[in-house]
Amino acid sequence: MSTKLNNPVWIMSSAYDKLSLDQLIDVAGSVGAQGIDLCVFRKDGSREDHTATHLNYENFSRDDAKFLLERFNTAGLGLSLGAFENMIGGEQQERIANQNHLLRLIRIAHFLGGDSNDVKVGTFVGYNHEMGDQIDGFQKNLDEYQRVFTPIVKYAEDLGVTIVYENCPMEGWRSARYTSTYNNLPAVLAARKLMYAMIPSNAHGEIYDPSHDIWQNNDPVEVIKQMDISRLKRVHVKTTRNLKTKGRVEWGGMYPMQAVDESLARTANVTISQHDWDRHHYEAMLPGFGGTDHMDWNDFVAILHQKGFSGPFEIENEAKNSKDTASLFATNQGFESCIRFLAPLLWELDSEKGYVYANHKTLQFPNVHDVPEVTIDKL
Repeated sequence: MSTKLNNPVWIMSSAYDKLSLDQLIDVAGSVGAQGIDLCVFRKDGSREDHTATHLNYENFSRDDAKFLLERFNTAGLGLSLGAFENMIGGEQQERIANQNHLLRLIRIAHFLGGDSNDVKVGTFVGYNHEMGDQIDGFQKNLDEYQRVFTPIVKYAEDLGVTIVYENCPMEGWRSARYTSTYNNLPAVLAARKLMYAMIPSNAHGEIYDPSHDIWQNNDPVEVIKQMDISRLKRVHVKTTRNLKTKGRVEWGGMYPMQAVDESLARTANVTISQHDWDRHHYEAMLPGFGGTDHMDWNDFVAILHQKGFSGPFEIENEAKNSKDTASLFATNQGFESCIRFLAPLLWELDSEKGYVYANHKTLQFPNVHDVPEVTIDKL
């Protein structure tokens, strides 16, 4: 008996920030994807890395939702929404704007059918370093998360929508002159377990990206074994190759390279980071494209299927040899190769067509009442 659960493979739209929504939908079909996780970042946001805005979110209506569902059904694609920002730290005005944008996306997801159409809303939580630098700083961040997200999760629950947190530490999100590279609360499994204990609602869960654990020398298979699989709604398909650099030997694999005086570093012949993201010793990759990576995808998929995970595998293309080339062709090749790599692991073999996905579900048009936009101060 087969253990395959016929998971769909989606693409994350951040790799196609220069394309319109219509162009994006066409490309998704051409590379062989079954859905799109639409990045819908604030147009006036401060984040610059790996962002895109593929939906006109202002004054979004039920008619807009109907049109969007029709467009995706015509293309045979599923969809979700996401904007990954700091919700509990950073400059206060930006923080509140990020919270209000998350509420806006939850409302849009509701109009799109929410959980009934598997339309989730992806987000970061972020980290408050003013609290984090204090004694018991991690607990204080957990408490701040509970304060901010309790009403947000309740709002999502009331609208039939699930929020999903990604586990990226956002290790380059602060200046390299700071010692810590921990900038997003749900970056480790312990934090996510604690978060669910603090807010027991089923209206929040996670997107798990194994690449973030690999460079921290943590086995993603063991993480899946220990997590509450009912919380897992998405898997990001991205991996890393841990580099064998001089800097890794000098600074080790557990801690980031630290900022020191440049002339001193030259005199001592010590490697220092060249930019804020150049602090750990790894390279983002797509499985099956451009060489081997440091992850066993057979074991990873096997444990997911053993645990009963049937959700989408979402390809997040941040690969140096694909998305980072700025070539649309190389970006497309990365997605196409990755889907071919995953096909035998996820899909059944058809004697005439090869490995094919065969479980497409049409998006339904929900019967929902109009819900006005709400801001965090009104929850």
